[in-house]
Amino acid sequence: MMDSEQIGGIYVELTWHDTVQFLEESKTFKIILAAVVIFIAVVLLRKAIHSFFEKTDFIAERTEKTLESMVNSLLSYAAVIGFTVIVLSIWGIHIGKILAGAGVIGIILGFGAQSLIKDVFAGLFLLYEKQLHKGDFITLNNTFHGTVEEIGLRFLKIREWSGRLLTISNGQIDTIENYNFNHMRVIEKVTTNFREDPRKAMSVLEEACAKMNEELDGYLKKDLADKPIEPFQVYGVTSLNDNYQGFQYTVTGLVEDLVYWTAAKETRRILAEAMYDHNIAMPEQRVHYQSYSDENQDLS
Repeated sequence: MMDSEQIGGIYVELTWHDTVQFLEESKTFKIILAAVVIFIAVVLLRKAIHSFFEKTDFIAERTEKTLESMVNSLLSYAAVIGFTVIVLSIWGIHIGKILAGAGVIGIILGFGAQSLIKDVFAGLFLLYEKQLHKGDFITLNNTFHGTVEEIGLRFLKIREWSGRLLTISNGQIDTIENYNFNHMRVIEKVTTNFREDPRKAMSVLEEACAKMNEELDGYLKKDLADKPIEPFQVYGVTSLNDNYQGFQYTVTGLVEDLVYWTAAKETRRILAEAMYDHNIAMPEQRVHYQSYSDENQDLS
């Protein structure tokens, strides 16, 4: 006859064995375990990728961020596909047999996946052709303006100035205007009244350009000798009749891409102050109207 200690030990051993056997046979437990393992693997890989790009110096920082964003996107898709395959395998569904006997279903799915393939290839071309980088300020399809926040395998995310996050599939991108490609040219146009002396206007604008070259020197794009490649200057008279309002003058200057918007704002400020200080009249909108009595006189 067994004593109480032996009976208790056998009970515990049987209970643990049953628990292990239940977990081994439980499909739910296997799916949860697979999800946890994949999640931990993705987190660790992302940290490793981030650490790798932080320590590398052989490519530009913006390119590193772009590559990191794309690799993270690929990793996410790989994790989802891998988890799907594991779940199907746990439930006894073999992917190989499904693919081998796809037939008509495969063709239908192929047509349905055209947009997916288009998005993926478009994303790869964006990366390969270096059309944009993470952190660039761009205009998409002549409609959306914002800073590139993430370049994914299928989607591009840009943060608009208002704070909204715009997500657009790569296949829907037709045109990209990138304001961060090494340098940007500030182009400001000034239109004066027809009655303003062009010689006086040119003189004032040249004086304003000299002031801009002094105050905004840190924004200008420099050569290896630290001299401005293209300082602020009056390009010339670009229209003799700008929308039937007056003479148009254009001022240009080549600046660093990262400070383009600030340089453009400061350029407009200095030009406005110069025009005001020298009493140079800008064109004003005029509304011409004809009274009812005048119309009757014309008809008579």
